[in-house]
Amino acid sequence: MNPLLSVVIPAYQAQDCLARALDSVVGFGDEVEVIVVDDGSTDGTADLARRYVERFAGQVHLLSKPNGGHGSAINAGLERATGTYLKVVDADDWLDRDALAQVLDTLRAQVADGGGVDLLVSNFVYEKVGKRRKTAVRYRGALRRGRVSTWAQTRHFGKRQYLMMHALTYRTDVLRRSGLRLPERTFYVDNLYALVPLSHVHTLYYLDVDLYRYFIGRPDQSVQESVMLRRLDQQLRVNWLMLDHVTGTVAHDRRLRRYQLHYVEIICAVTSILLLRAGTAQALAEKEALWSQMRAQDPELYRKVRWSGLGQMCNLPGATGRRVSVLAYRVAQRAIGFS
Repeated sequence: MNPLLSVVIPAYQAQDCLARALDSVVGFGDEVEVIVVDDGSTDGTADLARRYVERFAGQVHLLSKPNGGHGSAINAGLERATGTYLKVVDADDWLDRDALAQVLDTLRAQVADGGGVDLLVSNFVYEKVGKRRKTAVRYRGALRRGRVSTWAQTRHFGKRQYLMMHALTYRTDVLRRSGLRLPERTFYVDNLYALVPLSHVHTLYYLDVDLYRYFIGRPDQSVQESVMLRRLDQQLRVNWLMLDHVTGTVAHDRRLRRYQLHYVEIICAVTSILLLRAGTAQALAEKEALWSQMRAQDPELYRKVRWSGLGQMCNLPGATGRRVSVLAYRVAQRAIGFS
């Protein structure tokens, strides 16, 4: 019998944090398959993973591959996974074990009741370095708690309620049917993982537990603003791929389409503000090209995203407008929870 859940852990130079991630997901018997994808690490990541493979024989697996980036590690894990459901856990993050037990209970009941939902949504918590007060992202009000829903039964998603990878446990065959193939050697592909398969999701279940602990605050972390500014080309690439997906697919439900626009609005705002922060002539030209191409590619998408609150915030005219946009974004970082 196949495992109920595959946990894929992309790991690169993760010897100092991988044990915490593994300790949070092992020991659940044959129901949980753990796949550590060592993405060409040169430190002790693989050796640490092998110790868990030996200790939890048949439950923990090590897949070693040449370095290809976060997306390539997720691709490899998806190819190897045999579980009915799949959860990605980054090597520097971890899961709450009590919440994971509840997730397994829910998935087990869903499968027994007729095959299981396409997507289970749960909460995630920002574990920010130096902050005592932890911020949790929950989906109350947007999704019905403890019940199977369709997109038609979803409600308005608040600005803070966007479905990041950390909140998502997909049915594995949904990911495969979606044709998901994340770009290699590119950061920020989590945004594609959280968007592309949704076109193949018809049923959702919201379990209101704080499952995922999202660790942020390391100076070299990809979501640190200084790092994102150095990798603007990759942020732009992912943004373009998201736009291509939304404009190139027909949503099977109008509320799914509404959510897609909501997500694109947020990511376009983040990209635009980063380009404004860079402030070079090239960066400002790339920002203008992003919005101009969106208008040419999908006028409806452009109209709804450009004239949304965030769309207007990041497109204020002139040098003063650009400064106000960046300041407003700083406020939004605190209020909405942008990284």
